[in-house]
Amino acid sequence: MIISPDKADFGIYLSPTAIIDSDHKDIAEYAEDAVSDAGEYPAAKAVKLYYAVRDCIRYDPYCPFHLPEHYRASNVLKSGRGFCISKASLLCALGRSCGIPSRIGFANVRNHLATRQLIEYIGSDLFVYHGFTEFYLEGRWVRSTPAFNAELCQKHNVSPLEFNGRDDSIFQAYNSKKQKFMEYVEYHGTYADIPVDEIVAAWENAYSRDR
Repeated sequence: MIISPDKADFGIYLSPTAIIDSDHKDIAEYAEDAVSDAGEYPAAKAVKLYYAVRDCIRYDPYCPFHLPEHYRASNVLKSGRGFCISKASLLCALGRSCGIPSRIGFANVRNHLATRQLIEYIGSDLFVYHGFTEFYLEGRWVRSTPAFNAELCQKHNVSPLEFNGRDDSIFQAYNSKKQKFMEYVEYHGTYADIPVDEIVAAWENAYSRDR
């Protein structure tokens, strides 16, 4: 179910779920450590959390994806790896743990620089239901995309995505060599939880059940 950004609904963006388990002890401890020197401003805390996920959780597009536990924030933190949706789930949980309204957004993106191995694995350069995290900061929702760690970006001549807590942080259209990189094709809205069945159905429709 897509959720509207009504201020009356902020409670759902602060509450834990079975997947975005912001009340898990490990999530609370990791969040507290990440923001220990951030001060009291939510935007500063969100920035610290973003980098704690972007670079400390390795991007791995070959992670399993068909069960709720594959997206559970505490599991992602424990494994130290994840793909775009699972990393977004973790960042969302960390934000809620720090009292920042947080939610998940989805979009179809075309990765023009996807490796041959990855394209062969999923059968396309179109990635359906790419996930990102939105924080409610200073009166508005701000997008952040913690998917690709800095080391991975350097290997592909792409500048790591920065996040300042004020401006949307989304994939660049071109890499540092002016090659076409990421194209946003279709947005699917924002959610208070991970719609696992919807995601799996979209992937099966796009890539077939055999992928």
